[in-house]
Amino acid sequence: MFLLNGLRTFGEYLILMKRVFGRPDRMRMSLKRYANEIAELGISSIGIVLLISLFIGAVITVQIKLNISNPLLPRWTVGYVTREIMLLEFSSSIMCLILAGKVGSNIASELGTMRVTQQIDALEIMGINSANFLILPKIAAMVTIIPILVTFSIFAGIIGAYCSCWFLHIMTAIDLEYGLQYEFAEWYVWSSFIKSLFFAFIIASVSAYYGYTVKGGSIDVGKASTDSVVSSSVLILFSDLVLTQLLMG
Repeated sequence: MFLLNGLRTFGEYLILMKRVFGRPDRMRMSLKRYANEIAELGISSIGIVLLISLFIGAVITVQIKLNISNPLLPRWTVGYVTREIMLLEFSSSIMCLILAGKVGSNIASELGTMRVTQQIDALEIMGINSANFLILPKIAAMVTIIPILVTFSIFAGIIGAYCSCWFLHIMTAIDLEYGLQYEFAEWYVWSSFIKSLFFAFIIASVSAYYGYTVKGGSIDVGKASTDSVVSSSVLILFSDLVLTQLLMG
């Protein structure tokens, strides 16, 4: 039964995506919605991305310093490990998991409310491809803005690492800076961007599916919002495993 439900859900998702990626009926209106979605989904998330990344960067630095303190290891090892963690996992994968909770629930709730209040039905009656009109701008906005959020996360994490040196005095900023620059691989940054693009598509499309296909009332909207966050998070973790193997293997 679980397998059949999963296959049915996946089939409905593919059918919905086929409708989403059609040619927009009203290009100017779609572009306007695209700009609004960038502001609502992306720009509004910058604050939480900066705040979380700042503290995580500081915490990672402190934890590494406390746990790998060894006279045989060079002092700049802390900066090197902090950089690798921020680039390879946190700023792309973990940050997208956090955004799945904030942005994903927002998308599912918005579309779910439109479904139960029959706003989507009204669009269909007017001959508008509601899936394309409502969902495509959200997916495009997330895919567009996510590399910028990843960039902000990386820089905020590094600033957090420096703050742990300046205010907690756990090590010198010079040692941290040397470790951050040691054998820097530009590909790690590009791999973070590539992974985040896939994660952004998962967050927007999966959350939109659960919100768009809501059946029932307000309670079902809340359930759809929760299901969207759980499903997006699981898919992000699975995709992270596959993409890491493909990009770094």
